[in-house]
Amino acid sequence: MWNLLRPFRAAGYHFRKQVPLGPYIADFACLHAHLVIEVDGDTHYTAEAQHHDAERDAFLRSRGFTVLRFTNDDVSHNPDGTHTVIANYLAGYAPRLRALVPPPIEKPL
Repeated sequence: MWNLLRPFRAAGYHFRKQVPLGPYIADFACLHAHLVIEVDGDTHYTAEAQHHDAERDAFLRSRGFTVLRFTNDDVSHNPDGTHTVIANYLAGYAPRLRALVPPPIEKPL
């Protein structure tokens, strides 16, 4: 997933890994775009895990985040589709301009 998110950084969207949000830790988050990305493995398919994920998603939504969930298989076997879903979401958010403008070059005294 990290490799799929790198190009978005160049476009002005800063993603972080393992982001603490309240009592939870998001796999990946772009705070500017209010986006959390979760990559779920096999342990997320039990009834207990799905209940926990639903509570977690509700908490994050109540704080203004959108949660996109992908399976490990999505990321590994359909990276283009995964990238497209993320790009479509980010199309609704302007990139951070400071990320697009290089810092001024300081001249020596």
